[in-house]
Amino acid sequence: MSSPPSPPAAYEQAHVHAVYEAIAPHFSATRHKPWPFVQQFLTSLAPGSVGLDVGCGNGKYIPVNPTLHMLASDRSPSLARLARAERAADVVTADGLSLPYRPRSVDFVICIAVVHHLSTRQRRRDALAQMLGCLAPRGRALVYVWALEQSASRRGWDESSRQDTLVPWVTLRKGAQPDETHHRYYHLFREGELEEDVVAAGGEVCDRGYERDNWWVIFGHPR
Repeated sequence: MSSPPSPPAAYEQAHVHAVYEAIAPHFSATRHKPWPFVQQFLTSLAPGSVGLDVGCGNGKYIPVNPTLHMLASDRSPSLARLARAERAADVVTADGLSLPYRPRSVDFVICIAVVHHLSTRQRRRDALAQMLGCLAPRGRALVYVWALEQSASRRGWDESSRQDTLVPWVTLRKGAQPDETHHRYYHLFREGELEEDVVAAGGEVCDRGYERDNWWVIFGHPR
């Protein structure tokens, strides 16, 4: 008999995984244009490089650089199906805390707007360690997470805001049907926190920055 899910896993099932299953088609319809720095990272890689898109959603980054071989995965079966259908790509359903890839086997990893859905710091560090474990010795991973410091955005979060929050997603219904609101869990990262977690996971930060209300880092194995 399998053991019951841990409280964090159960919380994420209710406030992350079940939500993405419910909103997958609507979510996919709003996600088309690659973010500029992610596109720059992917186009800078050598032709023939093999890598992972962890938490790929609808797979919008898969076609950015056709010279790469991208192995994509998502925790949501519905999003993985949409990615396979839309991109005709190699997409599997997989948990970022238990990636089904050989250790030290890939040249790069991208993980865009995923780690902030994990509800404890240890689980976020475990996810980073999973990516690091898949990277070849000279490989690089690019990770984006929502920033706490968003005072200039419509959300209005700043350094005084709570870091753990539920964010509504409203699905508009046609006709007389009422709109549906789902609440997704997010951990908002303060400046420097993602770098701390990379180091705690065993990695070395190569670069860092801020784009579109997100903190990002590029990291790899320590030299």
